[in-house]
Amino acid sequence: MNIDPIDEGFLSHGPVQGGNVLVSRDRVALWWLATECIAPGDWEVLAGLLSPEERTRAARFHFERDRHSYILAHALCRSLLAFCTGRRPCDFSFETGDHGKPEVIAGPGGTRLRINISHTRGMAAAALTVDHDIGVDVEWLDRNVGAIAVAESHFAPCEQAVLAAAPEIRKVATFLAFWTLKEAYVKAIGKGLSQPLQAFSFQLEDCTIRFDDALGDDPALWRFVRPDPGRDHTLALAMRHPHPLTLEICGGPAPLDQVLALAMGGGQMSRR
Repeated sequence: MNIDPIDEGFLSHGPVQGGNVLVSRDRVALWWLATECIAPGDWEVLAGLLSPEERTRAARFHFERDRHSYILAHALCRSLLAFCTGRRPCDFSFETGDHGKPEVIAGPGGTRLRINISHTRGMAAAALTVDHDIGVDVEWLDRNVGAIAVAESHFAPCEQAVLAAAPEIRKVATFLAFWTLKEAYVKAIGKGLSQPLQAFSFQLEDCTIRFDDALGDDPALWRFVRPDPGRDHTLALAMRHPHPLTLEICGGPAPLDQVLALAMGGGQMSRR
């Protein structure tokens, strides 16, 4: 897993109080949560954590399952920020980069919080740190993908070879292992679909990355982990750091009771 569980790592000290911030340049917080954990009557409560613009966008989803995963991702985003800073979820504003990546707006002299979210059928995730690039991607394992066809146009030759050699029963899982790592990386650097996915490759055994020379990136500055979020999903986290092996990563299923308490309590989390 390569990360500290929530009940043992630095997140066990939260929700933060007294003006402290749980995350730092050397700490990463990661939450994920399955939509099946949410009671029917709690979706409206969670939606209360979203901004008016986010609620409007959520209402546009045709399928309830897509609307729920969107609501959960944005509720986790704001509640993780609040949990780690002691501020109210409504205190956070976001701006969008050139390629669509949302960033927390820091006030003058404020901490530069870096957060990234992902959602798929049945699950959402959020990852938070300070200053450094971060990206997270979660995927539903039962999705119907033309793995080989997609790999031929989006994967490096070495990745295509690993996928081709995988047993048929493992094709989709192997494809999505590569895919989540690639998505986490391009989300971290903020280039989205403008970044050619064939220009870098992964080794699944140790979650290491290799770059084409043209990219001008350094593998030694990156750390990737693939925690297990449950039997139905796969997840990857990407972090850029000058000394990536020193990063303290704490993560696991989000404390739903705390998230709901925040939504219902006027923005103040109670200690567990």
